[in-house]
Amino acid sequence: MVLPFQPLAMAFDNVNYFVDMPPEMRQQGSEENRLQLLRGVSGTFRPGVLTCFMGVSGAGKTTLMDVLAGRKTGGYIEGSITISGYPKKQETFARISGYCEQTDIHSPFVTVYESLVFSAWLRLPSEVDTALTKTFVDEVMDLVELNNLRQALVGLPGVNGLSTEQRLDARAAAIVMRTVRNTVDTGRTVVCTIHQPSIDIFEAFDELVLMKRGGQMIYVGPLGRHSQTLIDYFEAIPGVPKITEGYNPATWMLEASSVGAELRLGTDFAEVYRNSSLYQRNGALIKELSVPAPGAKDLHFESQFSQPFIIQSWACLWKQHWSYWRNPEYNAVRFFFTLVTAVLFGTIFWRMGQKIEEQQKVLNAMGSLFAAVLFIGVNNASSVQPVVDVERTVFYREKAAGMYSALPYALAQVLIEVPYVFVQAVVYGVIVYPMIDFQWKADKFFWFFFFMFFTFLYYTYYGMMTVALTPNVNIAAIVSSAFYSIWMLFCGFIIPRPKIPVWWRWYYWGCPVSWTLYGLIASQFGDYETLMTRTDGIQEPLKHFIKSYFGFRHSFLGPVAVVTAGWSILFAFIFAISIKKLNFQSR
Repeated sequence: MVLPFQPLAMAFDNVNYFVDMPPEMRQQGSEENRLQLLRGVSGTFRPGVLTCFMGVSGAGKTTLMDVLAGRKTGGYIEGSITISGYPKKQETFARISGYCEQTDIHSPFVTVYESLVFSAWLRLPSEVDTALTKTFVDEVMDLVELNNLRQALVGLPGVNGLSTEQRLDARAAAIVMRTVRNTVDTGRTVVCTIHQPSIDIFEAFDELVLMKRGGQMIYVGPLGRHSQTLIDYFEAIPGVPKITEGYNPATWMLEASSVGAELRLGTDFAEVYRNSSLYQRNGALIKELSVPAPGAKDLHFESQFSQPFIIQSWACLWKQHWSYWRNPEYNAVRFFFTLVTAVLFGTIFWRMGQKIEEQQKVLNAMGSLFAAVLFIGVNNASSVQPVVDVERTVFYREKAAGMYSALPYALAQVLIEVPYVFVQAVVYGVIVYPMIDFQWKADKFFWFFFFMFFTFLYYTYYGMMTVALTPNVNIAAIVSSAFYSIWMLFCGFIIPRPKIPVWWRWYYWGCPVSWTLYGLIASQFGDYETLMTRTDGIQEPLKHFIKSYFGFRHSFLGPVAVVTAGWSILFAFIFAISIKKLNFQSR
C-alpha cells in the first residue's frame, strides 16, 4: 500500500453487556433490573488473521461487534478491551479502525468514489497531501474491486443510485471474501460476521468465534485445513453426530450446537468450551496480548480528529454541495413550487400594490405578502425535513468513525442552504414585485427582497431544527405543523397587534412571522402620505392607518430587519447545538 500502517491486535477478556430490563419482561414477572446480552466473552483478533463471528439469531454477534467497535449508545459494559496491550480508548480507536455495518449508511447523492475520497480526506493524517490521498483511494478501490461502480451514485436502497442488483453484486460473497482476504494479507486485522456461508467461503477464514443464544461463546479457535480442527473439537463431545462426507461444516456446526441439540444431549456447549484445553490456550493468548510488547508505545494523537475544524467544515460543505446539486427531488421541486406560487400570486393580486385609495384594497395588497410567507415558508420547512433526516443518519455513523465533530457538519448543513434560498428569493421577487406593482424604488425592492430571503431562510432552518430536536422526520413534521398555525394566528395580520389581548401580546413579539410582516408592510406602505379612505368613510394618510391599525412604523425598520435575520441565526444555532448534544440513535 502507498501509505504505511502499524499492525495492531485486539484482546478482550470477560466482556459483559447489560441493558435495562424491558418493561414487557418486567410485566412477565422478571425481577432483575438488567438484562444481560453478553456473558463473559473473551477472545483475540490478530494482524493477518481473518476471524469470523457465527451463531444463531439472537446469539449476540452484532451486539459484540458494536461493543468492541464502541458503537453502543446505551447499556452497561464490563470487562477489559485492549489494543496491542494498552487499554482501548474510543477516540483513538475510531481513528485507526473501520466498521462496515449490515446496512448502507452513506449520503445518497455522492458517488462511490466521492464517498471514499471524503472518508480518506477526514481520516488520513493531516500531513497526507491531496495527490497521495487520491492515490490511496485508487488503491483501495482496486483492492475492494469497486472500479466498475466508481462514478455511480450511492443512492437509497430500492429508490435510486445503485440498483438492488448492483448492491448485491458489490457484496457478492465471492467478491467480498476476495477483498477481505486481500485486506488481511496486507497485515491488517479483520473480523466479519457471516450467516450460513458456503463451504468455500467458510473455509476462507482462519479462525472462528461461535456464539450461542444468550451471548455465550461455545468455540473460539482455528478452523484448520478443511475445517478439520473445528470438526475434531465438536466430534469429541459425547453424543454429537459425525459430519457426513461433503456436508457443509458451517451448517453441521450450527446444527450440532443448536439449542435443540443441547436439550437432546443434556449438554451446555458453553460449559464444555470453558472446560476445554482450547479455552486455556485462548486465555494464555489473551494474557499475552493484554501486555504491551517490549518497546511498544501506546497510540497517541495530538487531537481527536485528524483534520482541524476548518478542514472538517470545508470537507462537509464539499459533500453537501454535491448532495444538494444532485438532488432534483428537493431543489428542483422547491424552485418549481416557488415559480408557480409567484406566478399564481402575481396574477391573483395583479396591480394591487398601487391600489391604495381604499382600506380593503390596501388589505388585499398586504394579503399577497402574508400568503407568500405562509405558502413558500411552510413548503421550505416541510421539504427540508426528509433531507436532513437522511443526512443525520449518515452523520451518526461518520461521527462515530471519528471523521469530524458535530459543529462542522451542522455548519455545512446550514451554509449549503444559503445560495439555494437566495436564488429562490430572487425568482420570487423578480416575478411578484412587478406583477403586484409595488412602488419601483431601489430601497423598497431591497427591503422586499431582504425580508423574503430571511423569511424563507428561517423557515428552512426551522424545519432543520425540528428534525434535530426530534427522533424522526414524522414527529418533526407534527411538531412543526403545530407552530405554523400558531405563527399564522399571532403574526398580526389576522388579528392586528393592537387588538390582541394584552395577556397574549407578548407572543406577538416572539412570533417570527410577525417581524416579517412588520418589515414587509412597513417598508412598502409605512411611508406613504397618500390619502386612503377607511371603511367608516374617513380619509387619512396611509402611513397613519398602518401605524394605528397594525402598529407598524417605518422608522422601526432597522430593528425589525435585525430581528428577522436573527431568527435565522437562532434556528441555525439551535439546530447545531441539538445535533451536537442529542443522539436519537439507539443501539
